[in-house]
Amino acid sequence: MSTRATRSEPVVDRLAQVWASVMTACEQLDADQWERPTDCPGWTVKDHLSHLIGTERALLGDPPPPELETSPTHVANAFGAINEAWVEARRSVPGAEVLAEFVETTNRRIDALSAMPAEKWDEVGWSPVGQAPYREFMDTRVLDCWAHEQDIRRALDRPGGRNGVGEAAALDRCEQTMPYVVGKRVAPPDGSSVLFAVTGVMGRHFVVTMDGGRASPAPESPDQPPTVRLSMDQEAFWRLGFGRVAPAEALATGQVLVEGDTALGQRVLESMAFMI
Repeated sequence: MSTRATRSEPVVDRLAQVWASVMTACEQLDADQWERPTDCPGWTVKDHLSHLIGTERALLGDPPPPELETSPTHVANAFGAINEAWVEARRSVPGAEVLAEFVETTNRRIDALSAMPAEKWDEVGWSPVGQAPYREFMDTRVLDCWAHEQDIRRALDRPGGRNGVGEAAALDRCEQTMPYVVGKRVAPPDGSSVLFAVTGVMGRHFVVTMDGGRASPAPESPDQPPTVRLSMDQEAFWRLGFGRVAPAEALATGQVLVEGDTALGQRVLESMAFMI
């Protein structure tokens, strides 16, 4: 990864770390490994890399590939169709060439980000989480790239890249989104509370409580047991939040333990996936 420019924003180093780990995960793959299916329907290992290239090239201002005449069934919306066009453009390209393009593209991005003046990082604009300063947009790139890295590693049975800046970003975003999941998607009665008991190096315990028709974080109290307790490790937590594992599978395989109001717990699990 490029180190030619001075990096003034910490998020640039976080992106560089994740992109370097993606590159390591994809080194020395044979043709069959590049074509292995992943947890994302319709995408192979190579397709994930093509997707990451497409997003970063779009952010560099490179011209997009031609629009797809028809979208495959796993494409759910217009945003997905844009992603799929970048992927489709590389389906006939050997994996090693796609990896070389990924390295070249991410090096260009690091140089471009490192050269950005300070005021540009404060500019508010579009991001996947709504209008936000550019540095927050780039934080979403850290967790998105890391999630795709884990898709790649899982398909290849090459574990790695865990408990670092990417997973921290992913877990933080999942925790920040759970009040929305509980309050808007599930909307249990006032007084209901959900304890997420997440274990692991980066685990965390937090409670989401309903009051006045709104959900908000609340301190865990031994004197007030939650309506339902959802226990899982940090991998199950972010995989559920990112839609990488079905709630029924997570329950059946013991990845999640539900204690208390099991019906409410089931509804929360079924509503946790929030990634585009």
